[in-house]
Amino acid sequence: MCYINECVTQTSPCHRGQICLNTVGSYICQRNSVNCGRGYHLNEDGTRCVDIDECKGPEQVCVGHACINQLGSYRCECEMGYNFNSITRLCEDINECRHYPGRLCAHKCENTLGSYKCSCTTGFNLAKDGKNCDDLNECESNPCSQECANVYGSYQCYCRRGYQLSDIDGMTCEDIDECALPTGGHICSYRCHNTPGSFHCSCPVNGYTLAVNGRSCQDVDECVTNKHTCTENESCFNIQGGYRCLSFDCPNNYRRIGQTRCERLLCSDSECLILPLRITYYYLTFPTNIPVLTNIFRMGPSHTVLGDDIEVALIAGNEGGFFKAERTPTGGVLSVARLIDKPQDFWLDLELRLRRYDTVSIYLAKVLVFVTQEKPRVPYNPYQE
Repeated sequence: MCYINECVTQTSPCHRGQICLNTVGSYICQRNSVNCGRGYHLNEDGTRCVDIDECKGPEQVCVGHACINQLGSYRCECEMGYNFNSITRLCEDINECRHYPGRLCAHKCENTLGSYKCSCTTGFNLAKDGKNCDDLNECESNPCSQECANVYGSYQCYCRRGYQLSDIDGMTCEDIDECALPTGGHICSYRCHNTPGSFHCSCPVNGYTLAVNGRSCQDVDECVTNKHTCTENESCFNIQGGYRCLSFDCPNNYRRIGQTRCERLLCSDSECLILPLRITYYYLTFPTNIPVLTNIFRMGPSHTVLGDDIEVALIAGNEGGFFKAERTPTGGVLSVARLIDKPQDFWLDLELRLRRYDTVSIYLAKVLVFVTQEKPRVPYNPYQE
């Protein structure tokens, strides 16, 4: 018996992709079992595996980058700023700021896709090279209410004299109320008036004028400036903050000598002989609160003789006991015995008795004392202008 091998005698008895297996009296077609690995596929005959060109396939690979085909695979030619990951087969962004810390930017580095960008901290501007930082002159935008000084990376506000920088924003200049400062009571001798950025002092309306220093009050001598109201028969005596118009007449048995003295006339009766030889008027002025025991007046004979016996006494005007008289080797002295704390006037009679060669001579000093206010000063009142 003769067998026919159809697989040999016939041309391609099976379809493409199949193989022919001869059987007794016939044949069978069986699918080709060739398996291609990843990156390959069967050729049209189904007889062998050929490379797949992934760069031309329907599936998008290497998007945005160049694609290079390789046998059984492909690789991406990544743009600058990317690295190809052979596992994920993707172009991944390079974080330049992390790879090169402190080398790319002067201040701050921010990563971007495929690149990076530099930025600066507050107070600086990015230079033209895009990497370094130039100091920003903030003063050009006038951030301060008065004076501005640019410093590296920042600025400092300053104020003109009479102003201080606000604690709230550090930029606004606020007026200093010099009159309300702890030392404000010593700025002006009388009254202080605050003004924007400064202050000015004033004095009482009458009796004083502002000194050249603009702070102290000087007494106006009304007697010299002829601003008094004294008559021709009165003499003008200046005191602190004012003046007094004074006049006096000599008593009987006396004649006037000069502006302030009365001399006793020649007499022989006993009543006349016991009168003071001379009555002299003295005018004193000083402020309140001068220290106790301060000497304010001295009197005595023009010359002394060995054996002189001198006695002094306050015989009138010392009802309050504010003064006392004491003997000295050459006469007597009048001093303060009690603190005088308020302005007032005193008319004191100070008598000096001189015993010389068994003869007693009496001299009387009429001392008119004007105690004035210590200083022209009032407490500061911020609402008083």
